Amino acid sequence: MAFNKENSPIKLKFSSYEVFVILLLALTQFTVVLDFMVMSPLGDMLMKSMDLSTTQFGLCVSAYAFSAGISGLLTAGFADRFDRKSLLLFFYIGFIAGTLFCGLADTYPLLLAARIFTGIFGGVIGSISMAIVTDMFVIEKRGRVIGYLQMGFGGSQVLGIPISLYIANHWGWQSPFLMIVVLASLIWLFIVLKLKPVKEHLEIRSERNAIGHLWHTLAQRKYRIGFLATAFLSLGGFMMMPWGSAFAINNLHVTPQQLPFLYMASGITALLIMPFIGKLSDRFDKFTIFTIASVWLSIVVIIYTNLGPVAFWVVLLMNLGFMIGIMSRMVPAVALSSALPEKQDRGAFMGINSSLQQIAGGLAAALGGMIVVQKDKFSPLEHYDTLGYIIVILSIVSIFLILRVSKLIKSSELDPH
Repeated sequence: MAFNKENSPIKLKFSSYEVFVILLLALTQFTVVLDFMVMSPLGDMLMKSMDLSTTQFGLCVSAYAFSAGISGLLTAGFADRFDRKSLLLFFYIGFIAGTLFCGLADTYPLLLAARIFTGIFGGVIGSISMAIVTDMFVIEKRGRVIGYLQMGFGGSQVLGIPISLYIANHWGWQSPFLMIVVLASLIWLFIVLKLKPVKEHLEIRSERNAIGHLWHTLAQRKYRIGFLATAFLSLGGFMMMPWGSAFAINNLHVTPQQLPFLYMASGITALLIMPFIGKLSDRFDKFTIFTIASVWLSIVVIIYTNLGPVAFWVVLLMNLGFMIGIMSRMVPAVALSSALPEKQDRGAFMGINSSLQQIAGGLAAALGGMIVVQKDKFSPLEHYDTLGYIIVILSIVSIFLILRVSKLIKSSELDPH
């Protein structure tokens, strides 16, 4: 039995309503992640059907990340002034509308505008979900909750991407976006009907206006350390991702037919590892788990980025190891960062944190594009190993930053586990 700061016992089992909330937020994350993730697998089909250049397609991908990041910063100051359920409903319906526009777009300018619009709303949903988790679940449960929410990432690869590619081959590249609209609309209705208001934070009155609240959150030293840790994690995580399929096909000689299986296997690994790492994070020191995962990831990245043509099973194993490393870092890092903000600052903190994650991801993709070189569409990628070395350096920096976050939590007399 665990105890809180008032020495009252904490129930570590989830109630039926808590299980429902976790499922609802996980499904919400699934649709948002799938909307972002599906762009890369659809790239070849989309570029051919709309006659897009690689630069234009890259802008469509990065436009979402940058608009999501900017939107999160602009809305962070308002995040703690409203019922979190109302905020989630507002931004989720905007995300649904943006995804619908993507499915209806038939020219490059319309598609680019639709991705920007979708990013404005979709980029805020993750931070709202995290604020709800932080309000509803004590830190002794939070590692497991975050682990379940992160399963949306794995679910998008196991189910979302293969299904999206299948229906896109039959009904065109627009069909996956329309599928997401239908699913997200059903989830939105469940939020309206079943999710209880989340407004306990409103009882703590603040005299600051939205801009003042945003500045107050940014001015907190312990918050800034958390923001910096998030930024470095995102830089490392997003740097290799956009070029993963190109490297697998052109350098490792993975066939296009094998690629969906690679996505699916990586997604299944994420689904299996997330709850396990979540439980470990609630039971043992989160920083220790993060450090072990970072060392593991660094080893896998160095080996993988220096591979040449190899058997498919080698590529598969390396991708599974890569996924285990990424996800095993994410859960303890997010759980630790979520313990930093005070209740009245949680919405703003999560909004800024999510924004920095998106912006850092966009910068990482842009930096990776400047480092990696491909002479023609069928040539091997060059300098991909350079990205691996950079990720190792970023991982080392992240370990020191997460250590500072862990020490801050312990010094604030919060449970370090």
